[in-house]
Amino acid sequence: MRMTRRTLIQIGAAASVGTLLPRGAQAAFSPAPDGWRSFELTTTVTLPASPESAQLWLPVPAVTAGDWMKAGDASWTTSADSASLETDPVKGVKFVQARWDGAKTPRTMVLKTTASTQSRAVDLSKPRAHASLSAAEQARYTAPTDLIPTDGLVKQTSDQITKGATGDLDKARRIYEWIVENTARNPKTRGCGLGDVGSMLAMGDLTGKCADLNALYVGLARAAGLPARDVYGIRVAPSKFGYKSLGANDPDVSKAQHCRAEVFLSDFGWIAVDPADVRKVMLQEGKGHLSLDDPKVVDVRRALFGAWEGNWVAYNFAHDVSLPGSNGPKLPYLMYPQAEIDGVRQDSLDPESFTYKIEARELSA
Repeated sequence: MRMTRRTLIQIGAAASVGTLLPRGAQAAFSPAPDGWRSFELTTTVTLPASPESAQLWLPVPAVTAGDWMKAGDASWTTSADSASLETDPVKGVKFVQARWDGAKTPRTMVLKTTASTQSRAVDLSKPRAHASLSAAEQARYTAPTDLIPTDGLVKQTSDQITKGATGDLDKARRIYEWIVENTARNPKTRGCGLGDVGSMLAMGDLTGKCADLNALYVGLARAAGLPARDVYGIRVAPSKFGYKSLGANDPDVSKAQHCRAEVFLSDFGWIAVDPADVRKVMLQEGKGHLSLDDPKVVDVRRALFGAWEGNWVAYNFAHDVSLPGSNGPKLPYLMYPQAEIDGVRQDSLDPESFTYKIEARELSA
């Protein structure tokens, strides 16, 4: 998809579409806080026997937000020579790190983590008490990352989208609607994508998956002066609204990773944003390739600016993650298991050859 001047200025209608969409008596997709659900994630890893050393890094839920997410416990059994729970003191990303010397038998790790989650929603017609971030948080969530610049073409695009906006809510909504209108989900993108926002805009290719399209939201929002962040996690249960594309429909969630986003608004605090899932619904629901005015898309589009469903567990908000003990490159994010054998990074997007499996189980109340 090429980005042209015409594309950049196709905002007038999109900026107000959130308030003009038709409403039925009951939205088909309407997440709202309706009670906490607890889940156990079991990640099983088997690395082949070999005389070379091996390392493993497994993400652990590290997000606790009072109204929608509570990180739980982590425990493991392993054949590793050493294993420990680590937390990056700056970025807050949490993971279990394991190390093996050469081994004559396969090297194993079984990690169990728990977390509680619930749906979230905010009524954007009713401002709440004025919210604020610390200076450090403000700086962190408006800063560029390795793959998300906030100057150059990103800034130019953001300025075009938000021109004439009357406040931070208006800016945030305009960016959301612009992404819904102008991007597309690419089923050929590996995993969740890289989130290389600079390259997406420079090449005029506004396609990808959740880590691409939601990172684009984060970059455009930060360039507009709005604190924003990606939230990396994994789907753990089906959608109760019947959207197969928006849930985990099997206990095996090895490929159910999903990146969401948040934006900070002065009258509301952090709110949920997920334009990528609107595009996923358009591509995958029903017979696929739904139009923007399809009722299933209309409901999701309205809801996913300010709400999301609590069938998903968050890991962290971290970009540009360095794995301790590794000489390999930084990761754009830590959402998949990572391993190295003799210093060679394994393919985290191929569970079968890695080899790992992630299973989700809902715990009784």
